[in-house]
Amino acid sequence: MRETACHIPDAGDLLDWYDRHARDLPWRVGPAARARGVAPDPYRVWLSEIMLQQTTVAAVRDYFHAFTTRWPTVEALAAAEDGDVMAAWAGLGYYARARNLLKCARVVSEDHGGRFPRDHATLLRLPGIGPYTAAAIAAIAFDDPQTVVDGNVERVMARVFDEHTPLPAAKPILTEHAARLTPEARPGDYAQAVMDLGATICTPRRPACGLCPWRTACAAWAAGTMAELPKKAPKARKPVRLGIAYLARRVDGAWLLERRPDKGLLGGMLGWPGSDWGAAPEEAPPIRAEWKTLSEEARHTFTHFHLRLTVKTALVPMDRQPGRGEFIEPPDFRPADLPTVMRKAFDLAQGG
Repeated sequence: MRETACHIPDAGDLLDWYDRHARDLPWRVGPAARARGVAPDPYRVWLSEIMLQQTTVAAVRDYFHAFTTRWPTVEALAAAEDGDVMAAWAGLGYYARARNLLKCARVVSEDHGGRFPRDHATLLRLPGIGPYTAAAIAAIAFDDPQTVVDGNVERVMARVFDEHTPLPAAKPILTEHAARLTPEARPGDYAQAVMDLGATICTPRRPACGLCPWRTACAAWAAGTMAELPKKAPKARKPVRLGIAYLARRVDGAWLLERRPDKGLLGGMLGWPGSDWGAAPEEAPPIRAEWKTLSEEARHTFTHFHLRLTVKTALVPMDRQPGRGEFIEPPDFRPADLPTVMRKAFDLAQGG
């Protein structure tokens, strides 16, 4: 027979669990080090939180190491060339984050003397920092008892309180629940503890309830509803957009690329010249050439739509000038600097 949920979860129980089981993450000051007085670096906290938005820890580790090795401080990042940062970000997706990363670094460097502000309200005024990120920086970097709610925390709260309102409508309800539990003591460790609980124990499928420090206080565990929470509203079907990508290579091996406009998808990134993306894209070759259409499309899924790119390739002579873009010499061309969808088109061209 199940025990029944008999009290509000105790932050102390979760912190005790975190002290023993905290994940070892490259941007984190662990609980033992924090207890010794080691303070988190707000720059590393901020950078990790921006990188982790809609991305997994596994995907972010190498990027975080590369960024902090190349730009170890916010001032160093602020002084970086835009193109270098966008290239280093390639593959992480959601490229508006990279543009805002630079904007924020420059504001912190120029307007705040290279120090991230400690208070939540000022953090919210920085480029690219929304309510979640501001709360996470304030709590983790400065031990300000802010309520930090990401997807992991939403799942934990939905189960602990047996909340059946579907997401996203449940977000304010779950945030209110989370606020009730946020302690004044060790709020930075607590914020990371709840996220760790969701990532390692209270997982989307097959939660390990037997190992959970909050099991006896969990209303969903008492009711046997853990597996069905959090509820989610049905997702709308994503539309499909079509486009054309033109991959022109000069006889000396240089590739024709163009930088996309700062605003919009893949803003500021280098990519292949192409058509608009829509229902019926019109031909828009960037240079006069005999274009060969590959039999396979480059397919990629963005947040709101699926993209199918027809890939066209051509070999052009040295004296042929493009109407759009510029040729990148072989030593300067790095496919890894391209956004994922552009790399997919390049891979097809290499095979075709």
